[in-house]
Amino acid sequence: FPKAQPKCLKCYFLSFWDYETPKVMVVKNRTLGVIYRSVQFLVITYFIWYVFISQKAYQESETRPESSVYTLMKGTAVHGDDILDTVEYARPSEGGDVISTILRREVTYDQSQGTCAEHFNVANANCTKDSDCVQGEVDFDGHGRRTGRCVQYYNHTFKTCEIQSWCPIEEYAVVREPALEEAINFTVFIRNSIHFPKFKVGNIKDASNKRDMQKYLNKCQYHEEKEPYCPNFRLGYIAHKARENFTELCRTGGVIGVFINWQCNLDIDPSNCKPTYAFRRLDLRKDQANSGYYYRFAKYYRKDGVESRTLIKAYGIRLDVIVHGHAGKFSPIPTIISTVTAMTSVGICTIICDWIMLTFIDKNEVYSDRKFDEVSKWHRVFNMFLCFIP
Repeated sequence: FPKAQPKCLKCYFLSFWDYETPKVMVVKNRTLGVIYRSVQFLVITYFIWYVFISQKAYQESETRPESSVYTLMKGTAVHGDDILDTVEYARPSEGGDVISTILRREVTYDQSQGTCAEHFNVANANCTKDSDCVQGEVDFDGHGRRTGRCVQYYNHTFKTCEIQSWCPIEEYAVVREPALEEAINFTVFIRNSIHFPKFKVGNIKDASNKRDMQKYLNKCQYHEEKEPYCPNFRLGYIAHKARENFTELCRTGGVIGVFINWQCNLDIDPSNCKPTYAFRRLDLRKDQANSGYYYRFAKYYRKDGVESRTLIKAYGIRLDVIVHGHAGKFSPIPTIISTVTAMTSVGICTIICDWIMLTFIDKNEVYSDRKFDEVSKWHRVFNMFLCFIP
């Protein structure tokens, strides 16, 4: 058929410019009509209520704001004969997105550089003679460098290897102080402001900044419903919202995340942006060896001309302030995309009802014959076949 190829190509070219349109068929079936209108109603309701109103699909959004956080710990507690202020229990007393408070201390007094017996729980520390101890050896799970001598373990009858370190070692001489449970009423001040550079909106601060700050902050305590704008949080309230027992936190310490979430609709006044707060324990409680929160620090002084220190192992609550934000503002591009998507999705109704009509309706064969024109289909095939006839 070499001679027929030009004619065939001509047929294809001409058929390319044909216009095709679907056949419209009105089906007088009340059940099918109810299904069709119901599905239409659900699709339209979904786009109007959820997509446009709830999700604000007509807005351009930004989810990575720039944020600044200022924290401050306030309160006074009685601990034995001592009065503790912010300097004693807060680290740091004021700071950024991390602040901690000491709830319990384990203190080792009057340590100085020298030699003493290693703790008996350290691997290979127990000995009976000097040859059991390797001079100069350092065990990184221990407390110092071994001198090569086997000495009596303080006032006990057994012996361990002697080490060069801060003596006496912490595990032997530690003094455990009672927990500072009065800290449940300590106040944590958290001020946060955010900036959305994409929309060139200035710093947005928490709503409490609108009021007379001094008078307001002296008497308010944050409450989700009664005082949602107050930036003062009781430490006990934070522990409760994180579903933690404060007495247990005093014993082991813990890390609690303070999650601040800003939802801003910039189509209205940015000052209406309101932060919401959530609290959650962050440290791994299942891993008993690494759960809780504690750290060590020392207070140095000179005693009889010798440098000495008091070693403090502090258990407490560390607050990590984590800020999230979402801002939206009207933009024509997402509005057009969402509108076109909604209009296209209405076509799903026709697909569903066609499937029901051709599958479950009693007269489905009649509807199929009316909907699909088999004569037209074979007529086109026949015309294409004629293209190959010279």
